[in-house]
Amino acid sequence: MLSAMQADLSDRAVERVLRGLYSAALYALVPITVYHLIWRGFRQRDYFLRWNERYAVYEHAPHATTVWVHAVSVGEVNAAAPLVDALRTLRPDLRLLLTTITPTGSARVRALWGDGIEHVYLPYDLPGAVRRFLAHFNPRLALVMETELWPNLLFGCRDHGVPAYLVNARLSERSLRGYRVLQPLVARVLRTLRRVLAQSQADGERFIRLGARQARTMVTGNLKYDIAVDAAIPAFAAGFRDHAGDRPVWIAASTHVDEEAAIIAIHRQLRVRWPHLLLLWAPRHPERFKPVTQACVDAGWRVSTRRLTRWPDRDDAVFVVDTLGELMAFYACAQVAFVGGSLQEIGGHNLLEPAAVGTAMVTGPHLHNFSDIAAHLRAAGALRIGADADAVGAQVDALLADPAARAAMVAAARALVENGRGALGRTLAAIRADLPGSPG
Repeated sequence: MLSAMQADLSDRAVERVLRGLYSAALYALVPITVYHLIWRGFRQRDYFLRWNERYAVYEHAPHATTVWVHAVSVGEVNAAAPLVDALRTLRPDLRLLLTTITPTGSARVRALWGDGIEHVYLPYDLPGAVRRFLAHFNPRLALVMETELWPNLLFGCRDHGVPAYLVNARLSERSLRGYRVLQPLVARVLRTLRRVLAQSQADGERFIRLGARQARTMVTGNLKYDIAVDAAIPAFAAGFRDHAGDRPVWIAASTHVDEEAAIIAIHRQLRVRWPHLLLLWAPRHPERFKPVTQACVDAGWRVSTRRLTRWPDRDDAVFVVDTLGELMAFYACAQVAFVGGSLQEIGGHNLLEPAAVGTAMVTGPHLHNFSDIAAHLRAAGALRIGADADAVGAQVDALLADPAARAAMVAAARALVENGRGALGRTLAAIRADLPGSPG
């Protein structure tokens, strides 16, 4: 028994040293956080706003109890949506707080729930900010989405007696390698969690290799499969066709800056064969809306935007989707979708949105953020992957010319989404005992 006590004391001493070094490094970087906010603010003005939240300084009164969900940006907010909606339906008595890091994530929260749930930015992982955040909101349960392993935040939850879950947890081989340098600290962070609820068996095994306890790691599936398709989308797509005309349409979605030249080149080549082809273009980040629009004008095309004209007309070559929260509806307006973040080493974006609404998909080769989903879609014949931009263009061209192939891909993708549902129920079952007021 004495040996066990000595080992525990030694482990706590190591933890204090690691936390101290980590926190000291963060405090030294505080000026960089201010510079980062200013730099991002010049690209997206919302970064100039609400700095008080990023350092956990609040004007409104503290809360009695809260169930807190953290989702870093738009993709994680969308993944969390089925869980948040289920909690609101099953337990309307709960006060829900949803934190994000990015303004686009914040805008998505407001678009989905308005003032129905509380929202603030997650503070920086500074010990003082974490203490103020936890004291102010007094969460009774923390549900952290995907891979947000902030050491001070999760140690703080443990120290305040807040049960914390990593929900819809994913960890690529690349991310695992990246965490290795911090493994002594991150392994201790993982051991503070009540459960790691992994998207797949492979994700769960990687978390265990990083330091999570095997007994507290379980596979619940991917919440993205429980995606809800708005019943109004078919009417939206019909209205789109009324304005744009009955012509071929492809969409380039969630693209990044280094992919933009490729999209322009692909569209130029495709219009040689399909002179009336319309490109719907939805850049990943709002600061790229205007540059993308101007690049298309400079390419010599007639261009309209969602904010300016609401709909494309029959002579437009490009329609820029410069709004947030409408991507799924615009996926349904296209015959073929290119899902961005995949021609460069971003790792891809959500493939299940076009799958759910019935759009054939093409991506580039970099899909490490969605490797499990991509593998299943490809095995089912529901996804085509191009090795580079030229190959992506060729795949889009082939699918535009082959309605039967598109129909087969759509059917396979929809079946995969339907068969993948169930993560929501398993997640709710896993967290039920820790919900405030639960009988346990």
